[in-house]
Amino acid sequence: MARSATAKVSGEAAGTAVSTVAGEAAGTAEPLIVVEDLAKVFTVRRRGEGRLRRRREEVRAVAGVDFTVHRGEMVGYLGPNGAGKSTTIKMLTGILVPSSGRLRVAGLDPARDRTRLARRIGVVFGQRTTLWWDLPLRDSYELVRRMYRVERETYRRNFERCVELLDLAELLDVPVRQLSLGQRMRGDLAAALLHDPEVLYLDEPTIGLDIVSKARVRSFLRQVNAEQGTTVVLTTHDLTDIEQLCRRVLVIDHGRVVHDGSLAALHAVGESERTLVVDLEREYPPIDDIEGARPVRVEGPRQWLAFPAGRSAAPLVAAVAQRYPLVDLSVREPEIEEVIARVYGGRG
Repeated sequence: MARSATAKVSGEAAGTAVSTVAGEAAGTAEPLIVVEDLAKVFTVRRRGEGRLRRRREEVRAVAGVDFTVHRGEMVGYLGPNGAGKSTTIKMLTGILVPSSGRLRVAGLDPARDRTRLARRIGVVFGQRTTLWWDLPLRDSYELVRRMYRVERETYRRNFERCVELLDLAELLDVPVRQLSLGQRMRGDLAAALLHDPEVLYLDEPTIGLDIVSKARVRSFLRQVNAEQGTTVVLTTHDLTDIEQLCRRVLVIDHGRVVHDGSLAALHAVGESERTLVVDLEREYPPIDDIEGARPVRVEGPRQWLAFPAGRSAAPLVAAVAQRYPLVDLSVREPEIEEVIARVYGGRG
């Protein structure tokens, strides 16, 4: 069942207008997720002047966040550590109660209707599992079916589809504690989708995975979104995840949304750079004859070339391979902290 998507774009990035990057039916569909002036304040106790004295202090983790997400969107939710990403996701799932503001997911208030909402959302935390540690995957999935009261036909259809797309057939009878990180992540993804959720929240779903596992997870998410119209909200520090999966990016910093648009627009405003790491057969002077790239570091036969993040690496790779005895190379994405610092450094 296809679900059309639309996007609200703020274009706050240093006054640069950002084009709408989601769906064809802009402005015509009711948003699936509505966040208005959302705030979360935590009260913490810190050590005072005396040995036994403690003072209360308020920490504003989220400070007036506004955005909407429409059905079928895949939205990247980015920000440095401590920016408020996880706090926002926990409020969207009902784990945390907002201090102020308005929040609706599928027409429900997450905090007040947490049980009802749980049947309509799926959640995957990259560093925590929702599976039963000592049970094989098959038994964990059966428990998920009973917890969510999934009809047997729906469960069978989703189970078979997830097992096929995530290549889980040989793992179904293996206890979760014996699975590798990549295998467990695939198992968690399947568990989150067995009850046909409308929204899937992913928190660092590819953290620690090897290249093959990352590619399999990304391919699966693209297919689930395209074929079932599942709305995906993805938080990650891996910009390659965002580049390959999301047409729209929300960036939060110091508890506020500072960018709502495409990843390319974010890179363009900050003039961020990717790095081509080149390993040659022997030492060479800095490679400075490749158009669109500049040498930034040389260590023996290894060299680092910087180039604009919005530019394809393919022509640079071809030029280097043609002119120099190439042994190996890789492309490194800029860290999200670096991108935000370049664009929004010094903002309150």
